[in-house]
Amino acid sequence: MQENAFVIVPETRLPDGSIVPSFEVGQYLCSQSTDGRVQVVADAAPWVNINYRAAVAACKDAGFALITERQALAIAHNAAGLACNWNTGIVGKGRLFQGLRNDSVGEPQPGTFEPEDPDEQRWLTLTNGSRICDANGNAFTWVSDDVQGDAEGLMARPFAADSLSLQAPFPSLEKGMGWRPTPGTDWSGDALVRGGGWGSGRDAGAFFLNLDWPGDEWDYVGFRCTR
Repeated sequence: MQENAFVIVPETRLPDGSIVPSFEVGQYLCSQSTDGRVQVVADAAPWVNINYRAAVAACKDAGFALITERQALAIAHNAAGLACNWNTGIVGKGRLFQGLRNDSVGEPQPGTFEPEDPDEQRWLTLTNGSRICDANGNAFTWVSDDVQGDAEGLMARPFAADSLSLQAPFPSLEKGMGWRPTPGTDWSGDALVRGGGWGSGRDAGAFFLNLDWPGDEWDYVGFRCTR
């Protein structure tokens, strides 16, 4: 059995001044091992067709946890501040890298897959040198909402005007941010998904945010774990 690939996300300050402590995150989206458990490896396709609660349980069964909203935001904000993650090599100029999103494939790909189009850049680099695959495309990822969520990690109230979930360096759909909703949007009872899928186009990105019903299973929604 291959060793699970985790990388360290450094302590990161979010726009409201709060700190997300350093944590370990799966370098790749979770996949399913031959014994049916979570694994984090480069050469296996993401585990999709799994609902939110099953993803939470699968992470827990492996001794991990589903990534939270604050942790996902820490990755996005950390990466957005580095020139190497922008297509121009200059922070704020051009676009933040967006991953597999242009229908160049027809299903989620393993981490070893290299797209022919260099514009579909799957990797984001963090300030400590850690590299993370598919935080910006390939497959949507379930996220446990610890910003406006309930104890189960499902959204429990509308997005406030100052919600951290809606804060990004640039407006929705601009400069590679991907799509996100507006303040006041009420997805109570739904689960958050981030990143984007292989066919999301300009909607995909590290700051992309949407919803799915927690009981739904889709061939384009997977998950990422932390420990």
